[in-house]
Amino acid sequence: MAKNQDDSIRCSFCGREKKDVHVLIAGITGHICDSCIGQAHLIVQEEVGAKSNKDLEKSLKLLTPKEIIDQLNDHVIGQDDAKKVLSVAVYNHYKRLLQTTKSVDDVEIEKSNVIMVGETGTGKTLLAKTIAKLLNVPFCIADATVLTEAGYVGEDVESILSRLLQAADYDVNAAEKGIVFIDEIDKVARKSDNPSITRDVSGEGVQQAMLKLLEGAQVSVPPQGGRKHPEQKMVQINTKDILFICGGAFDGVAKIIERRVKSQAIGFNALTQEELAEDNLLSYVNQLDIKKYGLIPELIGRFPVLTYLNPLTKETLTSILTDPKNALTKQYVKLFELDDIKLEFSTEVLDFIVEKAFLLKLGARGLRSICEAILTDAMFEAPNMEVKELKIDLAYAEKQFLKSKINKLKVA
Repeated sequence: MAKNQDDSIRCSFCGREKKDVHVLIAGITGHICDSCIGQAHLIVQEEVGAKSNKDLEKSLKLLTPKEIIDQLNDHVIGQDDAKKVLSVAVYNHYKRLLQTTKSVDDVEIEKSNVIMVGETGTGKTLLAKTIAKLLNVPFCIADATVLTEAGYVGEDVESILSRLLQAADYDVNAAEKGIVFIDEIDKVARKSDNPSITRDVSGEGVQQAMLKLLEGAQVSVPPQGGRKHPEQKMVQINTKDILFICGGAFDGVAKIIERRVKSQAIGFNALTQEELAEDNLLSYVNQLDIKKYGLIPELIGRFPVLTYLNPLTKETLTSILTDPKNALTKQYVKLFELDDIKLEFSTEVLDFIVEKAFLLKLGARGLRSICEAILTDAMFEAPNMEVKELKIDLAYAEKQFLKSKINKLKVA
């Protein structure tokens, strides 16, 4: 009797009997078979994916590459090649995420992570930060120098995603569509060009640990950051739709490029010594140079887009000082304006600041250091000053600069 009753149990969804299915799960008033569970799971996934795309459409301000460059020009001076490469990579990435229907040929577009090579202070971080702000997507900056291999003192590579999750207000769907900028990627280069048989805790080991993040994988992330512990609650984040942009100064890569270019100096396309001296060697950088510097081939392969940033010239430094919306001189004018003081810089002072910054080779950051050295005393006195106008002339700038510690720096 019990056997006949057991045989009459059917799936409440498709009507198949227990003997015709692998698994039949009992509920309070009905049953469901494994086949219906699989179909229901697919429907839920499609609905969640469609909702995620709609949320992305609402929050994302997708601009064309030309529109991105127009906006970047208001904040970043020069670096036209890097701007073009980044704008195209970012546009293609988010255009791919916004596609709602699959094509007939089922072509799956893969993401294009970007690596930027450029001297310190040339605008690598500023470019990535500005693009993320323009598009209104979650963005975080991670420093590769603090990363170590799992099990060692320092931070695991998963801590990068913890920062992104925090930037997205713990919205996993938003975080999975964000941008991560990994700074100082050159600092995790392995010490020699030969693969190590021992662990390189802060070098090759970190590069290997980063591979799964960059490629696209389901990663267990501690929401509050820190070390992973068995009892700690984890959040699952899929990295296949996260765009990774890496930047590094790669100090010394110019010599590697020079040796390679000189060794190929045969034929009509060979560069003369004069052309090599005048040209920016970083403009010839390729994946082989980065490999020779110490990044492993597996990591380089996950960065199909490679671009460079030009060293800053005196003309570029002058423009950075005065032209952008957030130019340094405009910032100091605003600071004094808050104390009801009108600040002015003479043209000679601007030339002086640029000349010193160029000699110190600190990039755009050097401009701020020199401005601080010149204006510190004035900013100290400003709240108690009765004058309503202050003009910084060359004599005052030279006097303040000579008093400062930055003047003691030796020029390499």
